[in-house]
Amino acid sequence: MTRFRPCIDLHAGAVKQIVGGTLSDSNASSLRTNFTSQHPAGYYAELYKEHELRGAHVIMLGPGNEEAAKTALAAWPGGLQIGGGIKDTNAREWIDAGAERVIITSFLFPSGTFSLPRLQSVLAALNNDRSKLVIDLSCRRVVDDSSSPHPRWKVAMDKWQTITDFEITRDNIALLEPYCAEFLIHAADAEGLQAGIDEKLVQHLAGICEIPVTYAGGGRSIADLELVERLSGGKVDLTIGSALDIFGGSGVTLEQCCRWNDRR
Repeated sequence: MTRFRPCIDLHAGAVKQIVGGTLSDSNASSLRTNFTSQHPAGYYAELYKEHELRGAHVIMLGPGNEEAAKTALAAWPGGLQIGGGIKDTNAREWIDAGAERVIITSFLFPSGTFSLPRLQSVLAALNNDRSKLVIDLSCRRVVDDSSSPHPRWKVAMDKWQTITDFEITRDNIALLEPYCAEFLIHAADAEGLQAGIDEKLVQHLAGICEIPVTYAGGGRSIADLELVERLSGGKVDLTIGSALDIFGGSGVTLEQCCRWNDRR
């Protein structure tokens, strides 16, 4: 059944909620921030631990976030996943620092093209334990018309600014599934907008993924959890960020999300 999955997004060492498509190394003035917390990352890790909200992803959006991330992992060893700059040379380090799983994206796509040897090298660094690995396939639509009956999505890397040649298809998902425990997929065009989920992407993921998958982007209410559950037949989990009260939102409270999970 569909479950609420929490997050801790880190930017410049602080917990923030950012409009995903505006994050860029080359143009800092374009960044749109919905919320910057006065609490450190460890505060949210302890909050999730208190409510047994497992599977939360801690995402380091750029440099300067390592200390904050390690503080969160130390607050709940084995309870959080970590992503952002993960590669074969540091994946084991983050597991040793307390991460339940590491999340990889950009490292798998040198020059925008998928590299199976790179994926295999990350898995080797984890002693070939696929239960420790999440593959992030955050993506953007590559069909401009959102009303198209057959939209397509391609993986976006480098803070969702670079669209790769890797399309979210059944064959590509089947290629990756033997190497990981689950997928994390942000709809980058909807991330942080609180304008509703990409319904067609949720349906598409439910139809092609055989392992657990978490969707993020546009979630704003309990009604969206109900919608994801209906569209996916309970196969896809949902992350809610900017709309959540602990991140300054007014769409839904953490308590409501916990009650939703308790009923699953």
